[in-house]
Amino acid sequence: MVSLLDVIGPVMVGPSSSHTAGACRLGLLARGLVGGTPPSALIELHGSFARTGEGHGTDKAIAGGLMGFRPDDERLRDALDIMEREGLAYTFEKTKLGEEGETHPNTVRITLERGGRRAVMVGSSLGAGRILVTEIDGFPVEVHGNYHTIVLVAEDIKGSIARIAGILADDGVNIANLRLTRKQRGGDAFMVIEADDQPEEKARDDIRALPWVKYAYRLDKVGA
Repeated sequence: MVSLLDVIGPVMVGPSSSHTAGACRLGLLARGLVGGTPPSALIELHGSFARTGEGHGTDKAIAGGLMGFRPDDERLRDALDIMEREGLAYTFEKTKLGEEGETHPNTVRITLERGGRRAVMVGSSLGAGRILVTEIDGFPVEVHGNYHTIVLVAEDIKGSIARIAGILADDGVNIANLRLTRKQRGGDAFMVIEADDQPEEKARDDIRALPWVKYAYRLDKVGA
Protein backbone atom coordinates (compact mmCIF):
# COMPACT_ATOMS: atom_id res chain seq x y z
CA MET A 1 0.00 0.00 0.00
CA VAL A 2 1.29 3.47 -0.94
CA SER A 3 0.57 6.22 1.58
CA LEU A 4 0.30 9.95 0.98
CA LEU A 5 3.60 10.31 2.85
CA ASP A 6 5.29 8.09 0.25
CA VAL A 7 4.02 10.39 -2.52
CA ILE A 8 4.63 13.88 -1.13
CA GLY A 9 7.22 13.07 1.54
CA PRO A 10 7.41 14.24 5.15
CA VAL A 11 7.10 17.80 6.43
CA MET A 12 10.73 18.73 6.89
CA VAL A 13 13.65 21.07 6.41
CA GLY A 14 15.40 19.89 3.21
CA PRO A 15 17.07 18.92 1.12
CA SER A 16 16.55 15.12 1.42
CA SER A 17 13.93 13.03 3.16
CA SER A 18 16.36 10.14 3.60
CA HIS A 19 19.52 12.07 4.41
CA THR A 20 17.82 14.83 6.42
CA ALA A 21 14.38 13.92 7.82
CA GLY A 22 15.24 10.28 8.46
CA ALA A 23 18.63 11.20 9.90
CA CYS A 24 17.01 13.70 12.27
CA ARG A 25 14.56 11.06 13.51
CA LEU A 26 17.42 8.67 14.19
CA GLY A 27 19.05 11.36 16.30
CA LEU A 28 15.79 11.92 18.18
CA LEU A 29 15.48 8.23 19.04
CA ALA A 30 19.11 7.99 20.12
CA ARG A 31 18.59 11.01 22.38
CA GLY A 32 15.81 9.18 24.20
CA LEU A 33 18.18 6.34 25.12
CA VAL A 34 20.02 8.65 27.54
CA GLY A 35 17.01 10.69 28.62
CA GLY A 36 17.86 14.00 26.94
CA THR A 37 20.50 15.95 25.02
CA PRO A 38 23.84 14.15 25.33
CA PRO A 39 26.91 16.34 25.97
CA SER A 40 29.04 13.99 23.87
CA ALA A 41 28.42 11.59 20.99
CA LEU A 42 30.33 9.64 18.35
CA ILE A 43 28.40 9.51 15.08
CA GLU A 44 29.73 6.93 12.60
CA LEU A 45 28.33 7.27 9.09
CA HIS A 46 28.17 4.33 6.67
CA GLY A 47 27.63 4.05 2.91
CA SER A 48 25.74 6.90 1.28
CA PHE A 49 25.52 8.70 4.61
CA ALA A 50 29.34 8.75 4.63
CA ARG A 51 29.77 9.61 0.94
CA THR A 52 27.11 12.29 0.41
CA GLY A 53 25.75 13.01 3.88
CA GLU A 54 27.62 16.26 4.42
CA GLY A 55 26.23 17.77 1.22
CA HIS A 56 22.72 16.66 2.12
CA GLY A 57 22.90 17.95 5.69
CA THR A 58 22.99 14.54 7.37
CA ASP A 59 25.47 15.75 9.98
CA LYS A 60 23.27 18.76 10.81
CA ALA A 61 20.15 16.58 10.93
CA ILE A 62 21.60 14.01 13.33
CA ALA A 63 23.10 16.70 15.56
CA GLY A 64 19.76 18.52 15.55
CA GLY A 65 17.91 15.34 16.45
CA LEU A 66 20.27 14.73 19.36
CA MET A 67 19.45 18.24 20.58
CA GLY A 68 15.72 17.59 20.31
CA PHE A 69 14.99 19.37 17.01
CA ARG A 70 12.35 17.71 14.84
CA PRO A 71 12.56 17.37 11.01
CA ASP A 72 10.53 20.54 10.36
CA ASP A 73 12.54 22.71 12.79
CA GLU A 74 14.28 25.57 10.98
CA ARG A 75 17.13 25.35 13.50
CA LEU A 76 18.35 22.22 11.71
CA ARG A 77 20.05 24.46 9.15
CA ASP A 78 22.28 25.87 11.90
CA ALA A 79 22.50 22.75 14.06
CA LEU A 80 26.29 22.44 13.90
CA ASP A 81 26.77 26.08 14.90
CA ILE A 82 24.26 25.65 17.74
CA MET A 83 26.07 22.48 18.81
CA GLU A 84 29.36 24.36 19.08
CA ARG A 85 27.80 27.29 20.95
CA GLU A 86 26.28 24.86 23.46
CA GLY A 87 29.66 23.19 23.97
CA LEU A 88 28.44 19.78 22.80
CA ALA A 89 31.19 17.38 21.75
CA TYR A 90 29.74 15.55 18.75
CA THR A 91 32.30 13.79 16.54
CA PHE A 92 31.50 12.59 13.02
CA GLU A 93 33.45 9.75 11.41
CA LYS A 94 33.09 7.76 8.21
CA THR A 95 33.15 4.00 8.68
CA LYS A 96 32.01 0.66 7.28
CA LEU A 97 29.30 -1.07 9.29
CA GLY A 98 28.89 -4.13 7.09
CA GLU A 99 29.32 -5.56 3.63
CA GLU A 100 27.83 -3.90 0.56
CA GLY A 101 24.31 -5.20 0.03
CA GLU A 102 23.99 -6.45 3.61
CA THR A 103 23.85 -3.11 5.40
CA HIS A 104 21.52 -0.33 4.26
CA PRO A 105 23.56 2.47 2.62
CA ASN A 106 21.98 5.16 4.82
CA THR A 107 23.12 3.72 8.15
CA VAL A 108 24.62 5.32 11.25
CA ARG A 109 25.97 4.08 14.55
CA ILE A 110 25.55 6.60 17.36
CA THR A 111 27.41 6.20 20.64
CA LEU A 112 26.34 8.72 23.26
CA GLU A 113 26.73 9.43 26.95
CA ARG A 114 24.79 11.46 29.48
CA GLY A 115 24.74 11.38 33.26
CA GLY A 116 26.76 8.18 33.50
CA ARG A 117 24.55 6.33 31.01
CA ARG A 118 26.21 5.15 27.77
CA ALA A 119 24.14 3.90 24.84
CA VAL A 120 24.92 2.61 21.37
CA MET A 121 22.32 2.62 18.60
CA VAL A 122 22.50 1.47 14.98
CA GLY A 123 19.80 2.62 12.58
CA SER A 124 19.05 3.31 8.94
CA SER A 125 17.05 5.88 7.00
CA LEU A 126 14.83 4.02 4.53
CA GLY A 127 13.52 6.94 2.47
CA ALA A 128 10.52 9.30 2.72
CA GLY A 129 11.55 10.02 6.30
CA ARG A 130 11.06 6.39 7.39
CA ILE A 131 13.65 4.82 9.68
CA LEU A 132 14.58 1.47 11.19
CA VAL A 133 16.68 0.97 14.31
CA THR A 134 18.30 -2.47 14.15
CA GLU A 135 20.51 -2.56 17.25
CA ILE A 136 20.52 -1.00 20.71
CA ASP A 137 23.35 -1.75 23.17
CA GLY A 138 24.33 -4.85 21.21
CA PHE A 139 20.81 -6.33 21.15
CA PRO A 140 19.04 -6.81 17.79
CA VAL A 141 15.82 -4.77 17.67
CA GLU A 142 13.27 -3.47 15.19
CA VAL A 143 12.12 0.05 16.02
CA HIS A 144 10.54 2.34 13.42
CA GLY A 145 9.65 5.26 15.69
CA ASN A 146 5.98 5.14 14.70
CA TYR A 147 4.84 4.38 18.25
CA HIS A 148 5.57 5.66 21.72
CA THR A 149 8.24 3.22 22.87
CA ILE A 150 9.82 1.97 26.06
CA VAL A 151 13.11 0.10 25.88
CA LEU A 152 14.49 -1.72 28.90
CA VAL A 153 17.03 -4.27 30.02
CA ALA A 154 16.05 -6.66 32.79
CA GLU A 155 17.09 -9.97 34.26
CA ASP A 156 15.46 -12.88 32.44
CA ILE A 157 13.05 -14.07 35.13
CA LYS A 158 9.57 -15.61 35.11
CA GLY A 159 6.65 -13.21 35.15
CA SER A 160 8.62 -10.15 34.11
CA ILE A 161 6.55 -9.44 31.00
CA ALA A 162 3.26 -9.77 32.88
CA ARG A 163 4.46 -7.43 35.65
CA ILE A 164 5.57 -4.74 33.20
CA ALA A 165 2.41 -5.08 31.10
CA GLY A 166 0.38 -4.66 34.28
CA ILE A 167 2.13 -1.39 35.13
CA LEU A 168 1.37 -0.02 31.67
CA ALA A 169 -2.25 -1.20 31.85
CA ASP A 170 -2.67 0.60 35.17
CA ASP A 171 -1.36 3.72 33.41
CA GLY A 172 -4.00 3.34 30.68
CA VAL A 173 -1.44 2.41 28.03
CA ASN A 174 -2.41 -0.04 25.27
CA ILE A 175 0.51 -2.15 24.01
CA ALA A 176 0.73 -2.35 20.21
CA ASN A 177 3.85 -4.52 19.93
CA LEU A 178 6.22 -6.18 22.38
CA ARG A 179 9.49 -7.84 21.45
CA LEU A 180 11.96 -9.52 23.79
CA THR A 181 15.51 -10.51 22.92
CA ARG A 182 17.93 -12.40 25.13
CA LYS A 183 21.41 -13.72 24.52
CA GLN A 184 21.05 -16.64 26.91
CA ARG A 185 18.55 -18.12 29.36
CA GLY A 186 18.78 -16.45 32.75
CA GLY A 187 20.91 -13.59 31.40
CA ASP A 188 19.88 -10.08 30.47
CA ALA A 189 16.78 -9.62 28.33
CA PHE A 190 16.18 -6.57 26.14
CA MET A 191 12.54 -5.57 25.77
CA VAL A 192 11.01 -3.15 23.26
CA ILE A 193 7.43 -2.10 24.01
CA GLU A 194 5.58 -0.04 21.41
CA ALA A 195 2.38 1.59 22.65
CA ASP A 196 -0.58 3.42 21.15
CA ASP A 197 -0.54 5.86 24.07
CA GLN A 198 2.32 7.84 25.54
CA PRO A 199 3.37 6.30 28.86
CA GLU A 200 3.60 8.75 31.73
CA GLU A 201 6.91 9.28 33.47
CA LYS A 202 5.43 7.55 36.53
CA ALA A 203 4.91 4.35 34.55
CA ARG A 204 8.51 4.44 33.39
CA ASP A 205 9.66 5.13 36.95
CA ASP A 206 7.54 2.25 38.29
CA ILE A 207 9.17 -0.06 35.75
CA ARG A 208 12.61 1.24 36.70
CA ALA A 209 11.83 0.57 40.36
CA LEU A 210 11.38 -3.16 39.74
CA PRO A 211 14.41 -4.80 41.40
CA TRP A 212 15.30 -6.89 38.35
CA VAL A 213 15.12 -4.02 35.82
CA LYS A 214 18.54 -2.54 35.04
CA TYR A 215 17.32 0.45 33.04
CA ALA A 216 14.23 1.71 31.20
CA TYR A 217 13.87 4.68 28.84
CA ARG A 218 10.99 6.25 26.94
CA LEU A 219 11.47 6.99 23.23
CA ASP A 220 9.10 9.58 21.84
CA LYS A 221 7.11 8.84 18.71
CA VAL A 222 9.09 10.35 15.82
CA GLY A 223 7.27 8.86 12.81
CA ALA A 224 4.26 10.17 10.95
